[in-house]
Amino acid sequence: MDLITLLPFIVLIGAMFLMTRSAKKKQAAAAQMRNDMQPGTGVRTIGGMYATVKEVHDDTVLLEVAPGVHAVYAKNAIGAVLDDAEYNRIVHGDDQELDADGTVVPDDASSLTGDADAEVAKIDLGKDDADAEPEDAVAKDVKDGKDAKSEGKTDGDADSK
Repeated sequence: MDLITLLPFIVLIGAMFLMTRSAKKKQAAAAQMRNDMQPGTGVRTIGGMYATVKEVHDDTVLLEVAPGVHAVYAKNAIGAVLDDAEYNRIVHGDDQELDADGTVVPDDASSLTGDADAEVAKIDLGKDDADAEPEDAVAKDVKDGKDAKSEGKTDGDADSK
């Protein structure tokens, strides 16, 4: 056999080896993270629930999901072990969110207008009284049956007469 015909197979086997190697590294890192869990640390489950570790067993962990509420989870269900600052920021909202420069990001756009105490001009989106037909006249026409549909007229008949 020629070396050129074997080259695609060698490249394919090499790529498969590299992919499985990186996957094994990720699995080993996740297993090490789960084994390093200590009671009192904050975790996020693979379902997205945040909790505090109370007890660690061989294959399970006891999590406190709320004060006084405990649940048993498999160790494989732990998606991330969080440091104390990150856990408190997410769960308790201790820190305000900062942007890249380290300044506080406002929750609303009120601080962007410049003068927060200035009175806001209100816009009336309702109809003008001169443009609108009085409500009593509309109600009277409907009550008397003078609507074009109730008289059996179509739009073409009403326009032609």
